[in-house]
Amino acid sequence: MQEFVKLTGIVLKTVPIGDYDRRVVILTKERGKISAFAKGARKPNSRLVAAASPFAFGEFKLYEGRSSYNIMEADIRNYFEALRDDFAAACYGMYFLETADYYTRENADEIGMLKLLYQSLRALTVQSLEKELVRCIFEIKALEVNGEYPGLPENRPWEESTVYAMNYIEKSPVEKLYTFTVTEEILEELKAIAGMYRKKFMDREMKSLNILEGLGDVF
Repeated sequence: MQEFVKLTGIVLKTVPIGDYDRRVVILTKERGKISAFAKGARKPNSRLVAAASPFAFGEFKLYEGRSSYNIMEADIRNYFEALRDDFAAACYGMYFLETADYYTRENADEIGMLKLLYQSLRALTVQSLEKELVRCIFEIKALEVNGEYPGLPENRPWEESTVYAMNYIEKSPVEKLYTFTVTEEILEELKAIAGMYRKKFMDREMKSLNILEGLGDVF
């Protein structure tokens, strides 16, 4: 008898398999990061097309085999359509997905990272929020959620407002992260700090980050 599980999560990435299928990486509330096969998801009329797309968030019904999962159906609650209509926002979103994939592990408690990712993608759709600020907050908070936050760098003096922003990012619940704005000067300091953290804690190059860094030449 087949055993099914229902997991709530967001699709981090998909990879084509064969002519019609996809392998999907999902960050879930219940089991951390998992990989699953979506059979027939590359067919235009497949009911799994949406479930096998990056950014898709919802409840996935999966058949749990001995060594892998298979998606049987999905109730997608948020497609983050606004990101698909905004090239810059989509690039930031893909970077967030890639970063979450880097930090998370299978069969681990990744609820904090899932909440951070979801709220950060939502923040990208808010027109009044500077996307570079959203990115800085996401990068800094991701370290705190992952238990690697090193504190404020001591290699230079920082503006008082920067210190306040860093403390707020570190200590605030994810749901209240994206409730402030900063001046251009403070944003530049936050970007500098986030850049230091990336060099120290990430040991591989992010493809989506290269695209982000080239956005200045496009817009």
